[in-house]
Amino acid sequence: MPAAAPDPAPPARSRSVARSLLRLWPYVRPVRVRLALSAVVAVAASCMSLFIPLVLKWLVDGPVTDHDPGGVWLGGGLVLLLGLLEAGLFGVRRWLVARPLAGVEASMRSDLYRHLQRLPVEFHDRWASGQLLSRATMDLQILRMFLAFPLVFLVVNAATVLIGFAILFAQSWLLGLVLLAPVVPLVILCSYFEARYALAARRAQDQAGDLATLIEESVLGIRIIKAFGRHRSQARAFRDQAKGLWSTEMRKARLLADIWAVIMTLPELAIGAALVVGVLQVSDDRLSAGTLVAFLSTALALRWPVESIGFLLAMSNESATAADRYFEVMDTPEADISGAPAEPRADGIRLEGVRFRYPDAPAGTPDQLTGVDLHIRPGETMALVGATGCGKTTLTALLPRLHDATGGRITLDGADIARLPVDRVRELVAVAFEEPTLFSATVRENVAMGAGTQGASEEDVRWALDVAQCDFVQRLPEGLETEVGEQGLSLSGGQRQRLALARAVVGRPQFLVLDDPLSALDVHTEALVEAALREVLRETTALVVAHRPSTVLLADRVALLSGGRITAVGTHTELLHGSAEYRHLMSGAETQDDPQDDPRDDPYEKPRHAHDERREAADLERSEAR
Repeated sequence: MPAAAPDPAPPARSRSVARSLLRLWPYVRPVRVRLALSAVVAVAASCMSLFIPLVLKWLVDGPVTDHDPGGVWLGGGLVLLLGLLEAGLFGVRRWLVARPLAGVEASMRSDLYRHLQRLPVEFHDRWASGQLLSRATMDLQILRMFLAFPLVFLVVNAATVLIGFAILFAQSWLLGLVLLAPVVPLVILCSYFEARYALAARRAQDQAGDLATLIEESVLGIRIIKAFGRHRSQARAFRDQAKGLWSTEMRKARLLADIWAVIMTLPELAIGAALVVGVLQVSDDRLSAGTLVAFLSTALALRWPVESIGFLLAMSNESATAADRYFEVMDTPEADISGAPAEPRADGIRLEGVRFRYPDAPAGTPDQLTGVDLHIRPGETMALVGATGCGKTTLTALLPRLHDATGGRITLDGADIARLPVDRVRELVAVAFEEPTLFSATVRENVAMGAGTQGASEEDVRWALDVAQCDFVQRLPEGLETEVGEQGLSLSGGQRQRLALARAVVGRPQFLVLDDPLSALDVHTEALVEAALREVLRETTALVVAHRPSTVLLADRVALLSGGRITAVGTHTELLHGSAEYRHLMSGAETQDDPQDDPRDDPYEKPRHAHDERREAADLERSEAR
């Protein structure tokens, strides 16, 4: 299995946690009132726990000292009431934020998915699918948890600590200063921890994305893994990546353990010192026993707001990292869909000086296409032939603007596709690729997808299936309503290819691009599909990538792509007699020095096998006999 594409996102670096998290504001703004209200309710709940020590002070200095059972019962009832109020208010806080924050997560996921659909193909070529999947799932869950808990409790705990220390200083300023002693070392240590934890969190989330990519590839490629006995190497690759993620998570755990140890130890030492000083003051009658009990109870009530600093900082850093990863994708510019429709005129497809170079092509290598000039007349079918790697599939990807040409222009009936809205271009141009992709949906839904936004009627779907010779659909368990499964792997390669062809023609497109659409069909089925396809091609302007004479014979004319340019155009017979390179391609003869082997190899095209070449030779003999 090929290695997963690396995450092209920038490496983890020093950045402001607050600035990263502030980018969530547009999503948080609609629920800001509920979030603010939940914070107020949580502060009120925390205040209930701070009032309990005041009741205890009254109990010790009053009813307990005076041996008043009634007062003790009253104090106990007040403590119980405050505890119930605290629990109830925290329950209200959770109710206030649960549904709105689930909506925030859903909105962010929807925006991410919509944005991914509109990003250019070059983006998807660079990014591993697991990285995108982890951003749409794990990272958004982290952000929802941050909004539900750390965001609110950073405010709540800060307010609780301020109110609590005000109460402490009101009871004894000396003991209050003793408790404040650890503040400076805690701030320094937390800053040191935050920087290190942020780097570890980013690394862990990136590694989780890489692991998701490996798992996805292993599941989709399970047939290859089993066929070549590669399960051990895949398991080893999984263990290596999982071990790397485990090591990073352990580093995060050690950092968190260290900061928790410090955060818990220093306040405990301060409380112990305050206890000693307080007892001495009580023994000297400078402090009442009730005041000391209330002071220590308040200090203990403040343990959680102080000790949670490490936990809240860790979650905030992870959330800032998740926000960075989310917006790395969202900040990528979408494909240019601007433009205004031009006045149509019957001019077919024109390519004028079209050049193309992949964005990640190594410096110094030639362009994939170096100046393609071609005119496909209205209603004409043009076959495109060329050696493997010459750029045929790349050229077909330019017509529906899956890639944008880096030079020259392409027009459809006189309209420059660079000036047309992308949606309009893809309404005009239908495509069937050599490697058919089906979705986890019914046969009907997979075929009707080709009709675009206007949809396809029952009659349209059945007509398209007839054209593509998809008679096997009738034998499926539920006919048109049969789920084909992920990637359509429940069907054979030929069946998937025929469904992809049906999807391409169902909308009766004005322009049709077929990339070797019959390569997976047997000879008998191929002849039937060709016969039906001829009828469709009479009504459209088409470009057909062909490797065999049988496919070439579907076309009115043939264009030969070589060296990044169109070097010959003519009928099949004309090129057979006038072009040695064309004869070489059609015969499948092998030579040691193929003139087409150069750095421009098309990454989308796959080498043909020997049985394909033998079949093409037989096709050539039949075509010449005709």
